[in-house]
Amino acid sequence: MKLMHIGDLHLGRSLGDFDLTEDQEYLLNQLLEIADSRDVDAVLIAGDVYDKAIPSEAATKMLDYFLSSLAKRNVCTYMISGNHDSDERLNYGSNLFETNNIYISTKYDGSLYKQTLKTGEEEADIYLLPFVKASRVRQYLPEAKIESYDDAVRAIIDNEKIDNTRCNILVAHQFVMGKSEDPELGGSESIGTQSVGLVEKIGYDCFDVFDYVALGHIHSPQQVGRKEIRYSGSPLKYSLSEVNNEKSVSLITIDAKKNIDIELVPIKPMRNLRHIKGKLKDLLAKTNVTAPEDFIYVTLTDEDFINDAMGIFQQTYPYTVKIDYDNSHTREIEQVDISKIAGNRSFEDLISDFYRQMYSCEISEEEMDVMRTAAREAGVLYEAD
Repeated sequence: MKLMHIGDLHLGRSLGDFDLTEDQEYLLNQLLEIADSRDVDAVLIAGDVYDKAIPSEAATKMLDYFLSSLAKRNVCTYMISGNHDSDERLNYGSNLFETNNIYISTKYDGSLYKQTLKTGEEEADIYLLPFVKASRVRQYLPEAKIESYDDAVRAIIDNEKIDNTRCNILVAHQFVMGKSEDPELGGSESIGTQSVGLVEKIGYDCFDVFDYVALGHIHSPQQVGRKEIRYSGSPLKYSLSEVNNEKSVSLITIDAKKNIDIELVPIKPMRNLRHIKGKLKDLLAKTNVTAPEDFIYVTLTDEDFINDAMGIFQQTYPYTVKIDYDNSHTREIEQVDISKIAGNRSFEDLISDFYRQMYSCEISEEEMDVMRTAAREAGVLYEAD
């Protein structure tokens, strides 16, 4: 039995000002080629299928193409929603999809969605756990003591009657930590790590009953705790923090005795994402220019800021995403103690100064009200302020 584990497709995503539709179509076709060449029986898609809750028309067409292509190949698909997905949109048509062996779970409703995959003499029970918050689990399991995400996931698993004599596989989209360390972050999931670190951590040992756990949410491919608990990682590089990632898909082979072999099959993107650093003149010298069609992040070390640096770079590297500087001026700014700048100044004073520097005019009272509302929602300003 062969399973392909993927996740964090983020269909419909852009990189800076660049639309990634063509790159993602290229990726999906590559995944289909791997499914063909490796005789894959099923594909596990571990959430964040779309990049936005309201996906673009191009994103929905790509998913439709990918799922229908797998169905034509008689490859079963098991898919869950992630924190980026809309439950309703991803779940639309799921009952009809099941007739084509496409199984989708987007909401926890008191029990894990389960399907049994059969290939010849081999069987595996596949459980689907979409991204879930502790508050939702409390609604369905009011007797359980749930104070954290870890408590919630343990309660969900404890509530199931899982036969550990069978081969059990879980597809989940959560922040899972190893024995003594967190997974290596990379990409958009690193946003808000303060809340992630305090609230969302789930111990890998809660998955002991499962022979393989196909995880999504973290963009860097890695195992957590034991080799059978893995993040597939995003199949494309979606941020500068992923520039050194070696992207792959996990190919899982399971035999009748529940022996599991994991192979990482490399993925080659249509355009790589690279980070280059140095003086503008040196970086654009003909002898130093390589793979000009790649997505490029640039860090310039020139002491003087260069007018229209982006326009200059895009003449050589048309897919330059972002340019920043690393010189004596930026290093001096980095060493400034922001807390001393704020001092005892009010929120309104700080916002007014910032607005004045950015737009060379005074902020209106209406605009200040918008900023106050946003600050309260973000938890940095309270009514007493």
